[in-house]
Amino acid sequence: MSTPLTDSEVKSALEKLPGWRANGKAIERKFEFKDFKDAMAFANRVAMIAEEANHHPDIEISYNKLKLSLISHDSGGLTSRDVKMAARINEIAG
Repeated sequence: MSTPLTDSEVKSALEKLPGWRANGKAIERKFEFKDFKDAMAFANRVAMIAEEANHHPDIEISYNKLKLSLISHDSGGLTSRDVKMAARINEIAG
């Protein structure tokens, strides 16, 4: 189990993660796509890297809009695992 990041560590991490913002103890990012098919294709790409990392975001999909939330539930807050996953998601988002 990882140790939750401090508020200043979260703030510093978010400065390096374009599009992500704090939401309670989690971080989240919203995406908008041309259509449902593109939103689902992106969700599937995220699922693949999440499986590789064994760290899974909460995913909400509403037609062409997708929201990802990351939190380390077992640690009770945001950890370095979440920051790494957010960075990885940003890489595939382009």
